[in-house]
Amino acid sequence: MANTTSAAKRARQSVKRTLRNRSVVTGLRTMQKGARSAQVAGKDQIRLLISAIDKAAKRGIIHRNAANRRKARLNKALAGAAK
Repeated sequence: MANTTSAAKRARQSVKRTLRNRSVVTGLRTMQKGARSAQVAGKDQIRLLISAIDKAAKRGIIHRNAANRRKARLNKALAGAAK
């Protein structure tokens, strides 16, 4: 339990942010599964997914390097499916 009012407020804010960020991460995961499961995923779907990953990294929801890794793996899978 928080000892000060400011610590209590930070705890409340942390809970709200965690819930909001969790929904973004879950949405990203769902989009990635959709892009990977469909071997012939549309270029627009891939572009939207990459944009969503960049936005999440920009807002600090996922780490910058994690975003780059996800995009690289996605592009690698896309290039492999094209062959």
